[in-house]
Amino acid sequence: MDHPVAGPAGFRRVIARWTQHARALKTETYAIYLACRDPRTPWYAKLFAACVVAYAFSPIDLIPDPIPILGYLDDLILIPLGVALAVRMIPAPVLAESRARARSTLQGRPTSRVAAAVIITIWVLVVGGILVGIYRLVRR
Repeated sequence: MDHPVAGPAGFRRVIARWTQHARALKTETYAIYLACRDPRTPWYAKLFAACVVAYAFSPIDLIPDPIPILGYLDDLILIPLGVALAVRMIPAPVLAESRARARSTLQGRPTSRVAAAVIITIWVLVVGGILVGIYRLVRR
């Protein structure tokens, strides 16, 4: 009995499935972005969803991808989890309309320069804190 993923054909099926899931996540994230702009969405859902969307569309990750295993953790766990929670907070009619608009208008991946700036600021603060800590240790 062959393993369903064994061989090149199985590998292509797995890659095709992951690609399909990635596209669906991108569309869902864009739908959440559109729902954030809808006045019927509660403020707390807008706040949480805006954070998720900004991070998802940021060209810079909080955990850089070159870091083994942890680098892809945000892409594989944090973003889908954030999207799932945001979807639960947004009213169903708003989400349905936003999904329909997202499917019909999504072209390319939007980027968030503000989110990129926030992530760069976090990294600068982390590196600065480490440098200050090293300086204090060396100064003793």
